[in-house]
Amino acid sequence: MSDRPNIVFLLNDHQLHYRHGWDAGPKIQRPHFERLAAQGVEFSRSYTACPLCAPARRTMLTGLFPHRHGQIRNGPDHPFDKQTYLEKLSDAGYRNFYYGKWHAGPGTAHDFGCEGFSYPGYNNPYTKPEYKDYLQRRGLPEPEMLIHQNFGLTKWKPGDHYIPNMPCSFGYETGILETPDDTHEAFFLANLACDQLRHLAKDKDGRPFALRVDFWGPHQPYFPTQRFADLYRAPEIPEYPSFQSDLSDKPDVYRRGGNCPMTDQDGNIIHPNPIPWSEWQRALALCYAHVTMVDAAGGLILDALDELGLSENTLVVWTSDHGDALGCHGGRFDKGSYMPEELLRVPFAMRFPGMIPSGQVRDELVSTIDIAPTLLDAAGTGFNGSVDGESLLSIAVGGRESWRESLMCETHGHFEKHFARAVIVGRHKYVENLGQMDELYDLETDPYERTNLINNQACQETLSAVRKCLAEWRSTTADYDTSTDSA
Repeated sequence: MSDRPNIVFLLNDHQLHYRHGWDAGPKIQRPHFERLAAQGVEFSRSYTACPLCAPARRTMLTGLFPHRHGQIRNGPDHPFDKQTYLEKLSDAGYRNFYYGKWHAGPGTAHDFGCEGFSYPGYNNPYTKPEYKDYLQRRGLPEPEMLIHQNFGLTKWKPGDHYIPNMPCSFGYETGILETPDDTHEAFFLANLACDQLRHLAKDKDGRPFALRVDFWGPHQPYFPTQRFADLYRAPEIPEYPSFQSDLSDKPDVYRRGGNCPMTDQDGNIIHPNPIPWSEWQRALALCYAHVTMVDAAGGLILDALDELGLSENTLVVWTSDHGDALGCHGGRFDKGSYMPEELLRVPFAMRFPGMIPSGQVRDELVSTIDIAPTLLDAAGTGFNGSVDGESLLSIAVGGRESWRESLMCETHGHFEKHFARAVIVGRHKYVENLGQMDELYDLETDPYERTNLINNQACQETLSAVRKCLAEWRSTTADYDTSTDSA
């Protein structure tokens, strides 16, 4: 056994998390994530650096905010000109394995010395030869989905059978995967990872490994199998607190929508939402089921670590790149250029037996900027230059007396260009929207951000304080020394 730990990093995509067990709402079942958290630490106030895939994923590779690593939107791709933790782990003697979605910029994980399954951009695992070989080896049928709803512009309608053979595994549909669990992309990736773990358990060369699995789900389209769909009853899902919002105290980006059924000819959200809550209930039930299904796939990897005797010397981190806005703030599907808690908050748990005491729930403000420094710290190394994040081992292991008191998130827009920065300070959250209305919320009394306090005269002292915190984040993240970065 190496004196350096192995590393397993599980990443969900676009996970609906903030409403997990929300007031009067059903609890989303995540038994395997909760098992991991109980064996280590869960961070209850964890945020993404940016609520958009490619910028968030590049941040997790570099420990830098998007405006510093350059991948500020999903496209166009910015060259990799900042050091990644994959390169540093390779330099430290680790074998790197990567299975799943890339979508962090140009190239693939293979360009950074990783073995495994990785294709450029967003892509679609169901169309790849490795997936076809996997089906054949296991005697599985081609995947087939039954459409229940379509919130987008594609041709699919309720009752249609859908074959996931598009270039991109992306859409606004919901429904049921009618083929076995193992035909789902999450189980495909988990089984590939488990096979690799079995090979590594027999490997006697003494080198530590870092294995990362990036699921495509629970990003929509939501297509769980029936056994997971049966866990949730749509009629029991109460109306989400901000569903009826008329967005009158929000910046303009909240009114922009990318989905045909709920937007007018100019692309603005229709109020009141034209889709009845009963239809949103059906979508939410399948979304919840999709979360639970991806959780089950991740559980296969945790089980394999235990069965192979690898758990005791392995750091496991499990989180998501960003959240999901489904049903919130006037009725949304997918995400956008706005920055509500539903998009910014992410699940985050990690386990490191013998190092991280079990059963912890910590309320420090942590971020996806902290992931890469944490992984490198566990490996006994670090970036050559300064980064924005810090190692979470310092608070998870214990002994650190202080941690950051505020946290910044940023966006450069999604379907439209929009620059905004959010800062969370204690119970308050401030969002500076360039050229549009700013936002101020008291998250303790208004966790669903239904009342914007930006013009409330009684909150001006608070507003000044949070703006000062944002200015401090700007000053400390303005410049980056690239002189020591690897080429």
